[in-house]
Amino acid sequence: MKYGFWLPIFGGWLRNVKDEQMPPTYDYAKDVIQSAEKWGYDTTLIAELYLNDIKGIEHDSLEAWTTAAALAAVTEKIEIMTAVRPGFHHPAVTAKQAANIDHISKGRFTLNIVSGWWEGESRQYGGSFTRHDERYDRTTEFLDILKGMWSEESFSYDGNFYQVEDAKLAPKPVQKPNPVLYAGGESEKGKQVISSACDAYVMHGGTVDEVAGKIQDMKNRRTAAGKEPMESFGMAAYVICRDTEEEALEELERITTVEDMSGYAGFEDFTSKSELEQKIQLQDYSVSNRGLRPNLVGTPEQIAERILEYENAGVDLLLLQCSPQLEELKRFSDQVMPLVEKLRAKVQN
Repeated sequence: MKYGFWLPIFGGWLRNVKDEQMPPTYDYAKDVIQSAEKWGYDTTLIAELYLNDIKGIEHDSLEAWTTAAALAAVTEKIEIMTAVRPGFHHPAVTAKQAANIDHISKGRFTLNIVSGWWEGESRQYGGSFTRHDERYDRTTEFLDILKGMWSEESFSYDGNFYQVEDAKLAPKPVQKPNPVLYAGGESEKGKQVISSACDAYVMHGGTVDEVAGKIQDMKNRRTAAGKEPMESFGMAAYVICRDTEEEALEELERITTVEDMSGYAGFEDFTSKSELEQKIQLQDYSVSNRGLRPNLVGTPEQIAERILEYENAGVDLLLLQCSPQLEELKRFSDQVMPLVEKLRAKVQN
C-alpha cells in the first residue's frame, strides 16, 4: 500500500467547520508536503478548482499548476499528482507545461485527468462545459494530444475540439513513455475512456465491496481493450484516528453536523452534472470527496485493519484527507502505518 494525501489548498476539507487551522497558503502547503515526505508519504494530489468548493466561493484557495511547479522545486522524492480539466486547457500547452514540471521534479510529476462537473465555475472562468458524454469526448482528444506531443518529434491532430499542426515539444518528459495519467469516473462513458486511455484509476470513497467491484470491472475493461494492467488503483478516504473509538465518533458527529450552507455552492452541480453510482447525501458531501465512506474512523488498530481489507480488495494507493492536516498526517504516520505493516506480516506468517 502506498500512502498519499490531498494537498490542503482550500483551507480544509470540512464544509461544516469554519477554521480548521490549515490556511490556504503556499507556505502551509510547503510545510505539509515537506513534512509528509519525511514521514513516509508517497504521493500528493493537488485538486484543480478555481473557486473554493469547500469553504465557499468567496474564500481563498490555491491554483493547482503554479503550486505544483513551486513544490516540485522544494521536494525530493514525493510524487506530485496534479489535476487537469480539459475544458480549461489546451492540450498542447498542457503537454509542454507538464513536461517542464516533470523536469523540475526529476520525474515525479503525474496528472489526474478530470472531465469536470461544476458548470457555475466554468461560466465564471470561461471554461467549456457541455453535456456529460461530450466532456469525455473532449477528454479523449485531450489525452491523444498529450501522448502524441510527448512521444513524437512532430505532431499533428485534427479533431472536433482541438487542432494541432506540426507541433514540436522539447524536451520530452523525464518519464517514459509519459507521466502517469490517473483518472476517476463512475459513468459508463467515463469508464470506457479511462480503461482505454489512462494508466491508473482513482476512486471516491466506498465500502470494501463497492471498491472491489469497481476494481474488478476496470480490470475486465482493461483486458477487453487489449491494454496492459492498470498501474495503480487509488481511493480517497478521510481519516479520523483517535485513542478511543468513542473519541473518533464524537469527532465524526462534530464534522458532519450541517449548519452553514456556504460551502455547498457546488453540491447541486456535483450531484446533477456527474453520473454517480451512489446517491450523495449532504452528510457525505460535508466531507470532501465522499471520504467518510471507507470508514477509516476509530483507533489506530481499527483503521489499520480496515486498510488491509481495502488492500486485499485491490487498492494500492490511499489518498487521505484529515484535519488539521499537518498534525493528523503525523499521527497517521506514527500510529497507523506501522500497524498496517505488523498486521500484514502477521497474516502472511
